[in-house]
Amino acid sequence: MKTNITVAALCLLTLTACQREAEKLAEFSGHIFVFNYRLSKANYVVTLRPTAPLPEGGVAIARFENPRGGEPLVTQAKLYPKMEKIVLESPNLQCVREGRSYAVKIDLADAKGTVLQQLDTKVLATIDQSILPANSIVVGPAYDMNPKVFKAGGQIDLTPVQDCPA
Repeated sequence: MKTNITVAALCLLTLTACQREAEKLAEFSGHIFVFNYRLSKANYVVTLRPTAPLPEGGVAIARFENPRGGEPLVTQAKLYPKMEKIVLESPNLQCVREGRSYAVKIDLADAKGTVLQQLDTKVLATIDQSILPANSIVVGPAYDMNPKVFKAGGQIDLTPVQDCPA
């Protein structure tokens, strides 16, 4: 009797493990903050490597911790069955602090919106956003000097974003 219960328990554990493995659609392949000094912006960039065929019409929904505080910043990417890489980039950020880790949560959902997999990670900021000026140093397709930065009389305003939470 004891042997039958043990065998049944092992079978159940094996089935559960197989089911969990089948649900794994992707895994993290990279995550970083990207700072663009010329455009004075910072963004999260997260990449996922598919480990199984992705659902047709599915979507990856990323929720990035907002360094300024408040609600997470949300972005989406469509999924295609033969994708080799999923790239998710946050909207522009303010107040990224060096040495701090920020949370990223990603849901992979099918075409009906049913979440098939959830992934969580943290992204460590290795640079402080205070190195970036509040305003882009260039504007337009020809990268003209931004008059908000390069002012009359030769003054240059490279002041970073102010009023960031501590």
